Amino acid sequence: MATTAAGMTPEELARASAEVMWKEDRASQGLGISLDHVAPGEATLSMTVAEHMTNGHGICHGGFIFTLSDSAFAFACNSYNQRVVAQHCAITFIAPAYRGDRLTAEARENCRFGRSGIYDIRVRRQDGTLIAEFRGHSRTVKGTLLPVPEEEKPA
Repeated sequence: MATTAAGMTPEELARASAEVMWKEDRASQGLGISLDHVAPGEATLSMTVAEHMTNGHGICHGGFIFTLSDSAFAFACNSYNQRVVAQHCAITFIAPAYRGDRLTAEARENCRFGRSGIYDIRVRRQDGTLIAEFRGHSRTVKGTLLPVPEEEKPA
């Protein structure tokens, strides 16, 4: 029997929503990203920079840092059992990351209004050095991650 959203606390709903997403998230899993924490409006994901993630300067390619940030953004904004996608994202790279570094992306919700939301994600190296700041604008689309009983669906 499938889990439904009925009667869950916000924390349980966030974890259950993340489980559904993680099961299908081939991109994050393929990069060795781990889902370390999820709660309403927040998520923490991490990855270790592998040799194939480095660029011609010998540092982590920015696309991998962006992907880690984007994945944290996705889990944070989908933590309410509503399907949410990215509408706009921007990243500022602050310091380099190197092969073997463990990067952690912490996503936090700033606000949600109507079908939109704004989230900030900070990526840090294992020593606490700030590597990048990412801002994501989200857009809620039709559907839920977990089934919702008929009596709880909006009219």
